[in-house]
Amino acid sequence: MPKAGILTFHRCINYGSYWQARCLAKGLASMGVEAVLLEHMSDRVNRAEWQCALQPLLPAATPREDYPLYKAKIRKFFHSFASLPLSSPFPLENPAAMDDYSLIVVGSDEVWNLRHPWYGGYPLFYGEGLRCGRLVSYAATFGSLASSERLEGWAEKLRKFSHISVRDLHSERIIRETLGLEPELVLDPCLQFPQTMKASRDEGEAATYIAVYGHSFPTWFQDAVRRWAGDRGYPLVSIGYRNDWADEQWIDAGPEDFAGFISEAKAVVTNFFHGCVFSLVNEKPFACVLSDYRSNKIRDLTRLVRAGHHVLTEDTSPSHLDVILGNPLPTGISQRISSLRDTSNAYLSHALQ
Repeated sequence: MPKAGILTFHRCINYGSYWQARCLAKGLASMGVEAVLLEHMSDRVNRAEWQCALQPLLPAATPREDYPLYKAKIRKFFHSFASLPLSSPFPLENPAAMDDYSLIVVGSDEVWNLRHPWYGGYPLFYGEGLRCGRLVSYAATFGSLASSERLEGWAEKLRKFSHISVRDLHSERIIRETLGLEPELVLDPCLQFPQTMKASRDEGEAATYIAVYGHSFPTWFQDAVRRWAGDRGYPLVSIGYRNDWADEQWIDAGPEDFAGFISEAKAVVTNFFHGCVFSLVNEKPFACVLSDYRSNKIRDLTRLVRAGHHVLTEDTSPSHLDVILGNPLPTGISQRISSLRDTSNAYLSHALQ
């Protein structure tokens, strides 16, 4: 089989980052490509990542009793990382030390976000210094980088890519405005290759809890969700982070725990991009709210799959919340995802040749 390297953020202590990397590697393997995740290493990045994992709610301090739980969560991620198909390690600052590849796939995730707090500004994510014959991107995104911000030559580096695809309308617009190119709009790997996650979950009957995924939710959102769940007797269970407004906390859940937890929930409330993605993968009713850092990603994803009505604002009526959380997802959403899956598959088939 042809061998390819995948360049992404596969060691983040983040359920979405882990699963998008695993799904893309498994998905490419299903298409006849031997794919490995490029094992870039950096002490600086590790320190930043682990500090964030232990203190995810900054500027709010982590309660002392939560530290052992966040540490246990980190250990579970380390265990899961060991099962990923990894390349030989090389320094993040020195990609010349990596192995040679005929093809490197950059993405998914915020690989082009120059505002990322610790990965932003590394030129290898823009293709600089990579030892490969050909470069393509899959479901890359500029994340919170505003289109009005100057890329100061960074975008020009992307011209060396033979094929470019992005996962959101915001990134599509940046590529068009800065390079005059029309990138392909494709699905996040978790939506494109859902069989990787579904194989690891129990196909049991849906539970009665409401999954809470994210943190720093606005007070009005907390109140609305609590009222809705309380009126129906559904407990709110927060996974991965402490949310004191939830009834239960499962802070130390690992990546596999997370996949099963969402698949068995009655519904999902979230302000994270992959909270929406996992809801869509499992066809779960969900309600989401925008945050400053993730607004581009969530807004564009929900628009792309025609689920914009699942984004709540402070003016959203209680009756609307009941409609989106108390009923199955409209069939039009799954039909749209199926169509985008065909488009994404066609892009990959062409780009991998």
